[in-house]
Amino acid sequence: MDRVPFGVSRLDDIIDGGAPPGSVVLLAGEAGAGAREFCYTAATINGLAHTDPDQFELHYGEVSERAAVPEGIHYVSFTASGDELRREIEFTMSERLVRAGVEAVEFADFSQEYFQLSAIPREWYTRKTQTITDLGQGSDRRGVLEALGEYLNENATGNLVVVDSLTDLARAPNEHLDWSDITLLVKGLQKASRAWDGLILVLVNQDALTDTQMGSLMGAADGTIAFEWETGGNERDRVMFVREFRGVLSRLEAEDIIRFETEIHDGGFDVSNVRKIR
Repeated sequence: MDRVPFGVSRLDDIIDGGAPPGSVVLLAGEAGAGAREFCYTAATINGLAHTDPDQFELHYGEVSERAAVPEGIHYVSFTASGDELRREIEFTMSERLVRAGVEAVEFADFSQEYFQLSAIPREWYTRKTQTITDLGQGSDRRGVLEALGEYLNENATGNLVVVDSLTDLARAPNEHLDWSDITLLVKGLQKASRAWDGLILVLVNQDALTDTQMGSLMGAADGTIAFEWETGGNERDRVMFVREFRGVLSRLEAEDIIRFETEIHDGGFDVSNVRKIR
């Protein structure tokens, strides 16, 4: 295997089956432009390959001879539970498709580590009130970065991992992280991912970044896929383009491909048209 499918069939077809194993890919999007829906689709469709091959073939097609569906699919969130994410995915995709696909997805919720030192009431993110025992265990709390690192060490090898999102992590209460720390984290993920040999998708809100911050993150990752709104006349269209990608960008340049027009429907995120350089 030398490709891991993204789960977006037309994109995977164009890039010879998917991403090179061991890749860390930033999904940087403007609000509502499709980056989050790309994450939902990647997790659901890859999960569908394990739980319902017939539906997978109907919605995705055949996996490239160069590619293999990841053994496991993991969706990491710092602020949302698995139940919340399932509901969000059902708002994006067909309920029947989602119910089958997410059976194979393991959701990791780090809300407790994320909010524990904030002023947010504990029952809002744990659904239970704090006890005297909990207060006594306060000094033993692990941080959100520690929790993320432990989870990835245990689950990233050979698998697809979606991290939602880098923007939330940069704003983690009392973690005292700035963008240099976030860049270093992505660089560390890139180094570790070579041994894990899977695919890590990292969501980030492009609206929250300066050009300098975006540039530093792009330099730390293996690839960056940007999702933007394009305005023409009275309409707005979603577009996606590959800004950098080790082992993939050269193929796109050879095919004179510059941008992908995209859409979101019951089958999730999809490429509707491919534009070539003229």
